[in-house]
Amino acid sequence: MSPAPVIIAIDGRSGSGKTTLAIELAARLREHHKVSLFHLEDIYPGWNGLAAGIERYVTTVLSPLRRGESAEWVSWDWERHYDGDARTTRPAEIVLVEGVGAAAAAALPLLDAVIWADSSDDDRRARALARDGDTYEPFWDQWAAQEAEWLAADDVPARADVHVLNRADGTAPDDVLQALQYIPAVAPALLPERAARRGLQLLAERIDAQPEAEQLFAALFGDSANAVWLDSSLDPAGLAPEAAERSRFSILADDGGRFGQAVRHSSGRTRVSTGRATATTDGPFFRWLDGVWGRRALHAPAAYPCEFTLGWLGYLGYELKRETGGNDVAAATPDACLIFAGRAVVLDRAEGTAWLLTLDAPDAGDWLEAARAAVAAAASAPASAPSASTSTSTSTFSARQLAAPRFTARDTEAGYKAKVTEAQREIAEGNTYEVCLTTALTAASPAGRQGMDPWPTYLDLRRRNPAPFASYLRFGELAVASTSPERFLRIAADGRMRAEPIKGTRRRDAEPGADAALREELESSAKDRAENIMIVDLLRNDLSHFAVPGSVAVSRLCAIESYATVHQMVSTIDARLRPGLPRAEAVAACFPAGSMTGAPKVSTMAILDRLEAAPRGVYSGAIGYFSLNGAADLSVAIRTLVISALGDGTADVSLGVGGAVTADSSPQEEYEEVRAKAFGVLSALGAEFPQG
Repeated sequence: MSPAPVIIAIDGRSGSGKTTLAIELAARLREHHKVSLFHLEDIYPGWNGLAAGIERYVTTVLSPLRRGESAEWVSWDWERHYDGDARTTRPAEIVLVEGVGAAAAAALPLLDAVIWADSSDDDRRARALARDGDTYEPFWDQWAAQEAEWLAADDVPARADVHVLNRADGTAPDDVLQALQYIPAVAPALLPERAARRGLQLLAERIDAQPEAEQLFAALFGDSANAVWLDSSLDPAGLAPEAAERSRFSILADDGGRFGQAVRHSSGRTRVSTGRATATTDGPFFRWLDGVWGRRALHAPAAYPCEFTLGWLGYLGYELKRETGGNDVAAATPDACLIFAGRAVVLDRAEGTAWLLTLDAPDAGDWLEAARAAVAAAASAPASAPSASTSTSTSTFSARQLAAPRFTARDTEAGYKAKVTEAQREIAEGNTYEVCLTTALTAASPAGRQGMDPWPTYLDLRRRNPAPFASYLRFGELAVASTSPERFLRIAADGRMRAEPIKGTRRRDAEPGADAALREELESSAKDRAENIMIVDLLRNDLSHFAVPGSVAVSRLCAIESYATVHQMVSTIDARLRPGLPRAEAVAACFPAGSMTGAPKVSTMAILDRLEAAPRGVYSGAIGYFSLNGAADLSVAIRTLVISALGDGTADVSLGVGGAVTADSSPQEEYEEVRAKAFGVLSALGAEFPQG
């Protein structure tokens, strides 16, 4: 008896290309494994024998293979329409079973993974009849009716681990093989394939040029369904060294090319799309993240100054707090959206250079050629003209916006003040020290060029309110436009960690004297310093869980930084990650940002769930990257618009805003702080804070 094999079923309706997919997948797997292949079409007892064929397959083929025994079975003679020869299928390290019903309910307990292959009805019929037209065509409708009856009672597609759109263009086997590496029951058997993936080679080119970033992004990634621009839109000239460091690099990428992938996670389920295949797994997101990112796979090239060496980019939503001590709350948007970028452009504002990065692959040369041309074109183009929205008046907005969206507030002024008072009651009772209470502004708008088009909307935001952690994220129908000034957490490749919480805000004033007075007022505010210091203490504790003992230090406390629309109070906490500890879990230990929860974190999040009575979604989460060299850099998702196209020509638009409530907070001042924080985003849209 042989050891029990890994058994993978390839199922799908007739004509979906299962046989070809199985043969080609087996050929790839045989580079490192012994593989056995079984075709269900050899065992169906006739054109009306789907149900009987599934029963025969499970009892005489699948059950013995599961035990590591040879399967002795009787074939079907399609010419004589009777039982044919006795045959044997031997077990192997990996067994592929393919055909209609390969993953039927009766087979499921004996399988390690299920692949569902799909194609359009026209493609399936054409493919099936082209292969077996003489014998199959008279029976197509009869067999299709059996398939429909079976699938009506046995929803195999709904429980498949991997879905693939099989267009018979040669891409499906590679996409499926990559997707299978995310399936826990199969992944250990694919160690050679995973090792080959870790043996990636990074190609890097430096170009001495300063391209217009928005034109470069539009040229390279404007047509990509999934793309990310981590945009340091704040000019670092004249900034303090700490602020200049945050504003140095911009990263532009999509999920195209041989290695490109996209992931969405919602309520404990992760879906990874690679090419035309999608793998679905259940389990905590941070555990999944550690599996794909937590180990260093690449080193930065010589003289390359940025920590990003390709990898995962996107956002982590606030509701991932369910994995870090918070309650389980469902959000309308995914709890995480990331792309894996196997190619990207990194702009260095300090040195005036553009770096082209790509993983070595057959398509790398073509992409590098296109990227060089795009950089040259964007570098020679005239600088973008200032947007009409650079005025401080809320009545002006970009001509590209046909109408300013009309926002409504989740909480009225009176309602928000009442929640501030309730938060103070929780503080008085000793349940919390600080409550970062938030609310949301929402609007319904026409989508696309006739209304809320995310791309020009983001360009207006970045010109009106430049920020060190600005970002534009596009994930199909979902877009995120952020002008965040706050770093959540950075982990360098060598293990250095840094958090830079912001607590304390004042609006800017166009009159220099008044503006200076507002800055001084913030700097001398005992209340704001107390808020900031409480969050500093919380983050010192968060970082300490994974830090080298004695390495946690506050290198900057309650410093004032000024941005386009606000002055903010910022502190810096540094630490060093203990060698060998999981980096994704170090991120989880600090998530969500303490500056968006209050302290102590876990009990305060429960209070916030009750007071806010709504999910936050993207807002209050984190935006940034997880690099293949083990580095990560994440901002706090504040000053952030979330735009969800609904497919009917309209879009939902949301903007989260809030502030920290302490025992000596004034409800009126807390409400005014919410208005001040919303101003930078609303004014760029020509919108006003809702009344009432």
